Amino acid sequence: MSDGIRVGLLRRHRDFRLLWCGEVTGKFGSSVRAVAMPLIALSTLHASTWEVGLLSASAWLPWLLIGLPAGAWVDRMRRRPVMLSSAAVSFLLFALIPVTSWSGHLSVALLVAIALLTGTAAVFFQTAYTAYLPSILDPEDQPEGNAKLHGSASAAQIGGLGSAGLIVQAVGVVNAMFANAATFLVSFLCIASIRRSEPRRERKADRPAALLSEVGEGLRLVARDPWIRTLMLFGASSNLALMGYQSIQVVFLVDTVGLAPGAVGGLIAVSSTGGVAGAFVARRLADRVGTARAMLMFELGFALFALLIPTASEGVGLVLFAAGGFCVAAGVVAGNVIKSSFQQRYCPPELLGRITASTAFLNFGTMPLGALLGGWLGTAFDLRTAMWITTAGVPLAALVLLFSPIGRTRDLPTAPDATDTSATAHSQPSPS
Repeated sequence: MSDGIRVGLLRRHRDFRLLWCGEVTGKFGSSVRAVAMPLIALSTLHASTWEVGLLSASAWLPWLLIGLPAGAWVDRMRRRPVMLSSAAVSFLLFALIPVTSWSGHLSVALLVAIALLTGTAAVFFQTAYTAYLPSILDPEDQPEGNAKLHGSASAAQIGGLGSAGLIVQAVGVVNAMFANAATFLVSFLCIASIRRSEPRRERKADRPAALLSEVGEGLRLVARDPWIRTLMLFGASSNLALMGYQSIQVVFLVDTVGLAPGAVGGLIAVSSTGGVAGAFVARRLADRVGTARAMLMFELGFALFALLIPTASEGVGLVLFAAGGFCVAAGVVAGNVIKSSFQQRYCPPELLGRITASTAFLNFGTMPLGALLGGWLGTAFDLRTAMWITTAGVPLAALVLLFSPIGRTRDLPTAPDATDTSATAHSQPSPS
């Protein structure tokens, strides 16, 4: 599509514009939180490296605990009310942090509890959001919609990371959490304003056996399909490494590199600009060389630059951190744009929630393990060694793609192979 058509999607599609606004503001606030919460634990509550890693792990632990049944629940319900409830809960919980600080009751344990609860809300929001997007966009608009959402979300994350240091300096590290809470309120209002009515879903039995059957169906679909299975295994191993170094990068920059806390958000924001670049070139490169080849280039080729991150030092050495982070962000976001478009076209809408949750169970479920691993490595070794070990895992994870069907083809399929009866029995998409 031309640039004019891409701009036209936001101009002509009111409901997508509202969904886009809600997602972008939420990502901005979450980026402020990603810097502010570790700084609260580190500078206000004097937490250890292990406790900072535990805090990061807590935000992702719900994917392991409820990720699978969440997909079945979302498939039983309309997706928009789920998203609204999740945004409202997140708003209230994040606003609670500065309130408890004022009253003198803020603690690392309370931060961990809030991270767990907001992480639970995020499980439902993300699962419902992924399954909801195809209901407001036609199939031919979905690749453009995914590119806009991922690219704009990356830009919002950059703005949030860059603003975090300024917000912290202006209002204090604890009060900065109000910025995060406010964005969930904006997200709630935007999603509530979407006009397109969502069809009611067929009422299913709420018996535990029925729920377990639906969860098992989602797992079987993922396990039998070579394409979804490959992307799930790659996502799990990649996120383990990514979260391993990201959970301790704030401590690494402050304690080892010697960067001032107020400058941490700015440096991470600079490195995150790669996400915008990745979203911008993802579809163009995929159209030119093929979706499977483009994914391999982004997820393996760009990931090699992660090895620049642990070489960071004061002064000019910070450029190495920024360059490594830029390339990793570009590869991850571009890969996500391609993967999201593939999954939304490849999977039938009535099963998309379960398939999304089943893949996310491992994709996101390894993130708390990665955060705990990063915290443990940072305690058992020095922080630079821990960063070397975890960043090395980023390109190693991409070998899953290289030695899979993705490494031997030009394009990802748009529908399951008709000869694979195990995959098509439940997964054949409806005609567009």
